[in-house]
Amino acid sequence: MRTTTTKTNPGRRARLRVLAATTAAATICLTGLVGCGTSGSSASGSGTGSPTTTPAKAPAAPVTMKDPWVKAADSGRTAVFGTLVNTTGSKVTVVSATSTVASKTELHEVVDVDGKPVMRPKEGGFVIRAGGSHQLRPGADHLMLMGLAKAVKPGDEIAVTLTFQDGRTLRFTAVAKAFAGGKENYSPGMKKG
Repeated sequence: MRTTTTKTNPGRRARLRVLAATTAAATICLTGLVGCGTSGSSASGSGTGSPTTTPAKAPAAPVTMKDPWVKAADSGRTAVFGTLVNTTGSKVTVVSATSTVASKTELHEVVDVDGKPVMRPKEGGFVIRAGGSHQLRPGADHLMLMGLAKAVKPGDEIAVTLTFQDGRTLRFTAVAKAFAGGKENYSPGMKKG
C-alpha cells in the first residue's frame, strides 16, 4: 500500500487550527451551550483556570410602592403613606421598615378604642394578598417614623426600606407633603417618639 504525504505550509496549518478553534468557540457561545468566559476558561470546561461566571441578580422585590408620600413634620414623629402592590401570585408580608430620617420606624395600624382612633404597632405586619394591594393612609395602616433626626419639610424626599418575611427588601422615596390630619393617639403605655 502506498502512502501519499502532502506537504503544507506549517504557518497555514496553524492559522487553520486557530480559525477552526475560534469558529467552534463562537458557535458554542452563540448557541448558549456553555458560558463563555475569559482568563483561562475553555469551551469544554477542562482548562486550568475556572470558568468565569456572572453573579446572579438578587430577586426582585415582591411588592412595589405606588404614590408614596410622608407627612411634613418639624420634629418628633411623622408617617409614610402610599399603596403597596403585590406583583406575585402568592401573599406577601411586610415585617419591618427603616428610614434614614428616623431613629425608629414601625408598622402601625389605627383601631377604634372607646370611640377614639388609637395608633398601635401592627401585629403580624402588613399582609398583601396575591396580586392585590394594601393601602397605607392617614387614620389606618401606615409606616410610623419616630425620633426624627431633622425636620421633614414639604418637598423633601425621604428614603424608606421595607423588609419582607422572606428577607427581600424594597427601597423607595416618599415625598413630603403638608397634611393637617392624622391626629390619632397612641394606645395606652406607648411612648411618643
